[in-house]
Amino acid sequence: MNGLVPSEGTPLLIGGKLVPGSAGVFATVNPATEEVLGHAANASAADLDAAIAAARTAFDETDWSRNHAFRANCLRQLRDAMRAHVEELREITIAEVGAPVMLTSGPQLEGPIGDLSFAADLAETYAWETDLGTAVQMGITSRRVVRREAVGVVGAITPWNFPHQINLAKIGPALAAGNTVVLKPAPDTPWCAAVLGTLIVEHTDIPAGVINIVTSDDHQLGAQLVADPRVDMITFTGSTQTGRAVMAGASATLKRTFLELGGKSAAIVLDDADIVGAVSYTAFSVAVHAGQGCALTTRLLVPRASYDAAVEAAAKALANLRAGDPTKPGTICGPVISERQRDRVERYLDIAREEGGRIVVGGGRPGDKERGFFIEPTLIADLPNTATVAQEEIFGPVLVIIAHDGDDDAIRQANESPYGLSGSVWGADPDRVERVVAGVRTGTLSVNGGLWYHADAPFGGYKHSGIGREMGVAGFEEYLETKLVATPA
Repeated sequence: MNGLVPSEGTPLLIGGKLVPGSAGVFATVNPATEEVLGHAANASAADLDAAIAAARTAFDETDWSRNHAFRANCLRQLRDAMRAHVEELREITIAEVGAPVMLTSGPQLEGPIGDLSFAADLAETYAWETDLGTAVQMGITSRRVVRREAVGVVGAITPWNFPHQINLAKIGPALAAGNTVVLKPAPDTPWCAAVLGTLIVEHTDIPAGVINIVTSDDHQLGAQLVADPRVDMITFTGSTQTGRAVMAGASATLKRTFLELGGKSAAIVLDDADIVGAVSYTAFSVAVHAGQGCALTTRLLVPRASYDAAVEAAAKALANLRAGDPTKPGTICGPVISERQRDRVERYLDIAREEGGRIVVGGGRPGDKERGFFIEPTLIADLPNTATVAQEEIFGPVLVIIAHDGDDDAIRQANESPYGLSGSVWGADPDRVERVVAGVRTGTLSVNGGLWYHADAPFGGYKHSGIGREMGVAGFEEYLETKLVATPA
């Protein structure tokens, strides 16, 4: 496809070498055209075993975990290599992910590349030791020092929706903290991960085994990575259902587990807000990247007295956001990732109809698209907050609009969900807005359109949306252990 992808397919990265997969190759598909783009190396259980062994050796037998300046330099080399090849990476991302080209200037590509700078800087500036001073116990005066050290070997399992963002949000902090890594990306987007291996080998001084990238269409390799006792930590982003399996699998070896899981976030519009503006913004956001974002506000809670006007405003906004070609600069809503995902979204639309929901706009495949896994931006009205499509994560461009009866009821309905990942509040009175913000049980919140996403901002959720935080100093510290050393004073 381009210079980063060999004609025979992308390789694995194991022990510092680019190698073929023992299980052959598997195809990667363009979701906008349904055409096979090419192939990626298909790892076997033996390949994954070799990758884990290489990561273990690199951690145990080199000074990688102790050489902070060297790690920072290596991460900056990776950042610079990605920037030098950004147009090739952009081409891969649009084709393999179905990401609209406009998003590649932000969170689908260029943003995560820049975020490597934050991780590299932390490797150099973080307070690796904290002096607690002296204390007397049983007549002995001791000086205590808290040291922060790398966890060890990290297994990273990542999804397909924002592959560069999530891969780098795990690789960057984990390496900066001194760990070694085995990355197992989603089989839907293997190239986005595999090309990192080529850049690492050809353009960085990262030692052999420090990072290993294992692409495969075998989902059982994820379970193998989770269960392996040589792996000290699992960092996983994906569905809540799979997160439960990861947590259960990791329990046998009591390894540290970071989980960034699903969401069904609520946008709360108060009765003193700009109803049309808030509703239009929310409708727009749910169509971005075909709704394939765990933190998108896919439940819209509006004042009952303004319900009809809100439905009209949301319908107008979504009707103007047609599913389209991700290579075109004006496209907001591209395809969903696969036929399987399109079928999943369509099943939810059928459930909404069966439960009495009204499809105001959208509701199926675009009539002008003969090929590609496209779904029309869709608005569902006249369902309660307890409806299936208001409670379960759809991962498509689908917005459910629900009436609320005042601030307390809006808070109640926002919290009436197993998830607690994100949300938004729209209102004119700062005191009322703050009261709602304080009442909503969720990991991130946007107020009147404020954007919380940034390299230094911790991201994660409450309840079934996960355990721990990614990005920011909090995300970096997920990859650290704490050691207390006491010496005679």
